Amino acid sequence: MRDIVLVTVDSLRADHVGWHDYERRTTPNLNDYAETSQTYTQAFAHACSTRPSFPSILTSSYALMYGGFERLSEERTTLAERLSDGGYETAGFHSNLYLSADFGYDRGFDKFFDSKSDSSVLAKLRQTVKTHVDDESRIYRLLQQIFNATEKRAGIELGSAYVDAEELTDRALSWARTTTSGPRFLWVHYMDVHHPYVPPDEYQRRFRDEPIDDRRAVQLRREMLEAPDSLSDDEVGDIVDLYDAEIAYMDAEVDRLVGTLRDEWGEDTVFAFTSDHGEEFKEHGGFSHRATFHDEVLHVPLFVDAGDSTDTYEDLVGLLDLAPTLTQYADLESPENFYGNPLQRAGTNSWSRSSVISEWADTETGDRRFSVRTTDWKYVREEDESERLYDLNKDPRETKNVVSSAPDALDNLCERLDDHIGRLERTQDDLGEVGMDEQTRQRLQDLGYRE
Repeated sequence: MRDIVLVTVDSLRADHVGWHDYERRTTPNLNDYAETSQTYTQAFAHACSTRPSFPSILTSSYALMYGGFERLSEERTTLAERLSDGGYETAGFHSNLYLSADFGYDRGFDKFFDSKSDSSVLAKLRQTVKTHVDDESRIYRLLQQIFNATEKRAGIELGSAYVDAEELTDRALSWARTTTSGPRFLWVHYMDVHHPYVPPDEYQRRFRDEPIDDRRAVQLRREMLEAPDSLSDDEVGDIVDLYDAEIAYMDAEVDRLVGTLRDEWGEDTVFAFTSDHGEEFKEHGGFSHRATFHDEVLHVPLFVDAGDSTDTYEDLVGLLDLAPTLTQYADLESPENFYGNPLQRAGTNSWSRSSVISEWADTETGDRRFSVRTTDWKYVREEDESERLYDLNKDPRETKNVVSSAPDALDNLCERLDDHIGRLERTQDDLGEVGMDEQTRQRLQDLGYRE
């Protein structure tokens, strides 16, 4: 049984990392790890945002199974639960409140940090206003306008929406040093690549002569989310510079984390790296990570550095396949409710995945949206029953809907999707009422979530 480290990064798209041939030097350290890893160039998320993506990563089950992704049903088994049952000491560190203990993500962890109690002073002040001032009163509306206007016009962030990479790394290493022997499982999820992009100046200077200050960075973020059509090409370039600098900052901290752990735990520590979804930069008209199912939000980096091979695989894989892979490296059997396949089978005749299905649902209305991606085609069915079909060989940028001119491909993909929907119906579960407190809701809104 080997020590295992799983690093996930929020909002990191595959084509902005070096081992996917990005021209900028965003990931020099991770490039080195990828060279000694099993690297999967055609890895895709099963959703376009954190909340519906993480059930596949940590429970090897689809977002809409077992009552949906608002909270983890007890019918799901988390990777941490399986490893803990197998004798592992487990810890998780992150600061995305959609992955908090409130929603079941602490299950199986001996140590779990989700930052819920670590709001900044200004964030706490904002919450105090929401808690103690009548939300129908004039003073409440005035104070809320001041908060919003200050961020929008002056570019000041009122409270930190997430814990930055340096602190998260420090916390994870502090826990690691309390352990004396394995086997150990550590999961760290870094939020820095998620907007707002406010990277340290030293990383910005890799990509531009003059750093963008935090005030301007937050202004750009507000424009990006609220008025994307108003941004000039130069401003879009500034946003991409900030995004890439955040990737470079994360890269350094991941190297510090994994390098230190391998020094202290041993070189045979398994290191897996991926992202929950990508990010849009106006390729299809918008920013952030909407449920569009285009490749800029579904195509993610993935490698597993386990010291047993340095192969690059072009097999189609999904993040559903990650938990069974790590379970196998732990010399444990996967539970029956893991729906993915261990990546150790990739490149062999036993690799059976021929498509990646992604999904999303409106948590208010229940309307659902799906995509089915194969090597050659992508089919998207939206909640209003509109359909899109892309021929990825002729149209890799997904610009032309050929739903009316490729009936054979359409029939095949519809059949796959209908089979999947039937499987969802067979796993239905009643989660009951899923709520969140106002502090959690506000911090998620600060990150731009509107779900």
